[in-house]
Amino acid sequence: MGTDYLGLAKQLVARAKKKGAKQAEVFMEIGRESSVRVRDGQIEDLTQATSKGAGIRVFVKDRLGFAWTSDFTPDALNGTVDRAVDLAAASAPNPFNGLPGKKQLKGPSDVGALYDQAVANLDPEWKIKSALEMEKAGKGYDPRIKTFESVGAGDSVNEVFLASSEGMAGGYQGTYVYLYAVPVATDGTQLQTSYWVDYKRFLDELDPPESIGKEAARRAVRMLGAKKVKSQKVPVIFDPMMAASFVGGIAAAANGDAVYKKSSFLAGKLGETIAPASVTLLDDGLMPRGLGTTPFDGEGVPTRRTAIVDQGRLGAYLYDTFTARKAKAESTGNAARGYRSLPSIGTNNLYLQPGTVKPEELIRQVKNGFYVTAMLGHGTNIVTGEFSRGANGLWIHDGELQQPVQEVTVAGTLLGMLAGIDGIGSDLTFRGSTGAPTIR
Repeated sequence: MGTDYLGLAKQLVARAKKKGAKQAEVFMEIGRESSVRVRDGQIEDLTQATSKGAGIRVFVKDRLGFAWTSDFTPDALNGTVDRAVDLAAASAPNPFNGLPGKKQLKGPSDVGALYDQAVANLDPEWKIKSALEMEKAGKGYDPRIKTFESVGAGDSVNEVFLASSEGMAGGYQGTYVYLYAVPVATDGTQLQTSYWVDYKRFLDELDPPESIGKEAARRAVRMLGAKKVKSQKVPVIFDPMMAASFVGGIAAAANGDAVYKKSSFLAGKLGETIAPASVTLLDDGLMPRGLGTTPFDGEGVPTRRTAIVDQGRLGAYLYDTFTARKAKAESTGNAARGYRSLPSIGTNNLYLQPGTVKPEELIRQVKNGFYVTAMLGHGTNIVTGEFSRGANGLWIHDGELQQPVQEVTVAGTLLGMLAGIDGIGSDLTFRGSTGAPTIR
């Protein structure tokens, strides 16, 4: 609405310095989001919300103070600054506290456009129409799709501004739009559900609603008649969605804070070979139009491309400024935050680099194995490296997907599974900010 938010952030930094802060930082978020859900051809709910807030982080003699507010009246903002300074005075000192310095704050990365005017101007009617189209396409795919647990569409427009006493002052705009469908299939004796989704920053890159509805329905119907199988050791293939979940667990173990505390199975393994040379796992904050792409992280450090696993070798851990200081390392531009929270280590666009083999060929080479399409629970232990998760999918027999399977557990160790990767598909797929191809 014409407000100079960056100028306002700078004013608050100046106030914090005047009140006795050695260092000060203001992180602001201003956003709008809307969504629609439909059921049986009718609108179930239509929501629109706006939000804005400022998080103020100050340091007084190595003591941290943090406060936030969603009230942008002058008195409320000034009071929040004063409260942060007061909290710092009462907190315990830590020599690793402090903002990133001028050397780290060398200006935002050039990431190209993240904002789509078409998304910002999206009419509610488009979301309603798209959700209804997904539902219609899903039910039309197969008569065994009786209903949808949920089907909807939404969008978001947001702005971020950050000002720091160390010289950082910047901001960016971003958008995203999404579609999702969760159908329920039944053959009269069994119910099966699945889902399909697409998230994009730009409207023209989003999958058509009809294709989302049909793919969700296909995934649900193919699970009808699913049974258990006996315990056995066989090749396991993760579809791209499940492969993305798997690599997310590896990235969590590369969290610099967990490594520093020796609570990661990757601690002490930097530079070691932990996977075949075909395996490269990247965190890329610079990916054009990526959902996790930003010019700088939650502390103003420019984002970058980091190879967590580089041709099979453990190449890097992920750091924010505080953890990097503790570990005598450098921030990797991975400080994630909202205005209500202090920075912590997160990922930007995380993905496993694709191979050259078609996923159908990876399946065709397996005589007897398990193709995983859904997993349950959080059975990834980054401390011990143990992996044990409930799984559903399709049994592979003589190179073909056949019997649907449910209520089984895929178990092993993350290091063993990394070392055992013997096939990476060419089908890198993003349905969010973490992507992967099919892996075996």
